[in-house]
Amino acid sequence: MTGAQPRVAVVTGGSRGIGRAIVTRLAADGCAVVVGYAGHGDLADEAAAAVQAAGGQAVAVRADVTDERAVATLFDTARETFGGVDVVAHAAGQLRLSPVADLDLTALDELYRTNIRGTFAVAQQATRVLRPGGALITFSTSVVGLAFPHYGAYSATKGAVEALTMVLARELRGRDVTVNAVAPGPTATDMFLDGKDEQTIARLAAQPPLERLGTPADIAEVVAFLAGPHGRWVNGQVVRANGGII
Repeated sequence: MTGAQPRVAVVTGGSRGIGRAIVTRLAADGCAVVVGYAGHGDLADEAAAAVQAAGGQAVAVRADVTDERAVATLFDTARETFGGVDVVAHAAGQLRLSPVADLDLTALDELYRTNIRGTFAVAQQATRVLRPGGALITFSTSVVGLAFPHYGAYSATKGAVEALTMVLARELRGRDVTVNAVAPGPTATDMFLDGKDEQTIARLAAQPPLERLGTPADIAEVVAFLAGPHGRWVNGQVVRANGGII
């Protein structure tokens, strides 16, 4: 309708990679977007500026998801700037690779704080403020099912995210809010590519029947579906967006 207020999306990890692609995609659907970031403020500003240049509304807000006060401020800014929150896409996360036997437990603690505690902090705010018709999308990984070596700590944290997501979907009964997790397979982001040689990347790209790595845009399309009107009957699910890798 003419004059209708846009839906409002909060995207964590929105400065680059999958989060950046989600910002662009949800803005294309008409959402006003709050670009949450912990680092790379210049890239977050670029993401918001690109949305504005295309005629949309966006603002970049620094918020480390491990700090519940910063997360609360992120959501307060969304409501103060755009009037409410309709979509939360929690793309912020951290990856560490190591055999279980060799992992420094300090690294495990850091993964826990970002991937589990951070998801919990964002989910708390989301469940308190999401309006009817809203959607919360968390992020897992297809590695939870694939059980790749060296991904033990990362997979463990993302398995916890899946469990939390299923509980949230049931706790929000009667609110008309969907809660789902997206579990990407190998996706060509800086976080995924870092530290991998060309042979390893080629091997991973060959595993899906579609014989390529996913792209951030591929994952953003799944998020847009879950956040939009055509995804309203999908709730309490883990969507494994991985090109058919088994």
